[in-house]
Amino acid sequence: MKHVKAYGTENPNAQLHPLTIERREVLDDDVDIDILYCGVCHSDIHSAHNDWGGSKYPLVPGHEIIGRVTQVGTAVKSFKIGDLVGVGCMVDSCQDCSSCAEDLEQYCENGMVGTYNGKDIHTGKQTFGGYSTNIVVREKFVLRIPENLDTKAVAPLLCAGITTFSPLNHWKIKKGDKVGVIGLGGLGHMGIKFAHAMGAETIMITTSPNKAESAKDLGADDVLISNDNEAMKKHRGTFDFLLNTVPVKHDLNPYISLLKRDATMVLVGAIEPLEPMNGGQIILGRKRIAGSLIGGIKETQEMLDFCGKHNIVSDIEMITMQEINTAFKRVTSNDVKYRFVIDMKSLK
Repeated sequence: MKHVKAYGTENPNAQLHPLTIERREVLDDDVDIDILYCGVCHSDIHSAHNDWGGSKYPLVPGHEIIGRVTQVGTAVKSFKIGDLVGVGCMVDSCQDCSSCAEDLEQYCENGMVGTYNGKDIHTGKQTFGGYSTNIVVREKFVLRIPENLDTKAVAPLLCAGITTFSPLNHWKIKKGDKVGVIGLGGLGHMGIKFAHAMGAETIMITTSPNKAESAKDLGADDVLISNDNEAMKKHRGTFDFLLNTVPVKHDLNPYISLLKRDATMVLVGAIEPLEPMNGGQIILGRKRIAGSLIGGIKETQEMLDFCGKHNIVSDIEMITMQEINTAFKRVTSNDVKYRFVIDMKSLK
């Protein structure tokens, strides 16, 4: 094991502060990565504060990691020293179940290994995330980053990006489809960019009229104010697909009415109980409410290649590692447009 610098916390009520953590020595199929940038995800905050339960301490967050390869194991074939690479929300899985066999490691039936707060299959110890100077990851879970993209702004693609790309890709959104993206934040702004690049008529759905200009700058063709009853009536029954990125408990019923017959609304934001839903709206239109997590490694690489082709990155604000506690507070109060990224040179 080797010791590296990190930022983390020992209990849910403490602020993040400097820590020293252990990384495993490079195994035959491992890649050692010097971390350049790490995105700040709302999940980092929930985990640090144990909002969902199950957090193990000390906890080092961070699962939107961009870096350069510094060492490879003897069996590694896909990467070499100096390559620009990324690590997302998972660093391993069983590789034996039906989900893993279909390149859907995020749904591993034996439980994927999270980049942080997981259990390292090789050592049995806790995994630590990207708020650190380096990380050692199994080759299969390392992603190649297109060199033409703004490197620092790529980091959030590895969570916010794939979380929104995966459902759009799975439901085969294409030119001519009418897609609504509900909520304009870290997830929603990526949903707009992807739906627009896929050729869909892209409508931003929000309660905030002051977000209209920003949404159109991101690629939205129009903006629908969801608490404007007359505007909602005009769009009733016209959407082929809705991507719901709202991260908190809310009422789905107004949005269900927007769907065409046989159309789908996918939830990617709210991991909690929702308001009661009227089953009649679904039954009478054979409509679907679905959920979606991140993507598997194969799909995440497809997303990165798609971003390279269409020059898509996240809109970010750079911070130093020492500013992380302030950043957590600002994320919680929605005071960021749209994702924070940590310059990891500040930790070295």
